[in-house]
Amino acid sequence: MSDTPKGSKMARLADEKVGSNIRLRRTMLGLTQEQLAQALNISYQQVQKYETGANRISAGRLYEIAKFLNVDIGSFFEGLQPTAESQPLPHGGRNRPTIELVKNFSEIQDAAVRGAVSNLVRTLTHCAMEQGAADEVFEEQKEAS
Repeated sequence: MSDTPKGSKMARLADEKVGSNIRLRRTMLGLTQEQLAQALNISYQQVQKYETGANRISAGRLYEIAKFLNVDIGSFFEGLQPTAESQPLPHGGRNRPTIELVKNFSEIQDAAVRGAVSNLVRTLTHCAMEQGAADEVFEEQKEAS
């Protein structure tokens, strides 16, 4: 891969992060890709490509998106870490449970309830990871015997 701006790893990471943050903001507002696409006069497929980092977003288009989503353009770059490894983002329907979770979580008004839900999800995640590790050990022991 060349080290030109279009092909650089950092540029790809930035494209993916900006797209991910657009998706997060859109879902927090309860908007579909189709609704954002209509507001921008583009196809929902183009919005999907922006959100996954598959297509770059021009400065003018980024301004339009920020204006429609009522957010500062800089917020789309939050969390961008220069040394972070690129991870492909799932398209559309495969990420639906995550989108629903974010949308529903953002509608919780009580900070204490939001904190409790966040702790619950964190605990469930850790338990699932520990269970996965335990299952691996069990399988290894079973294969060894």
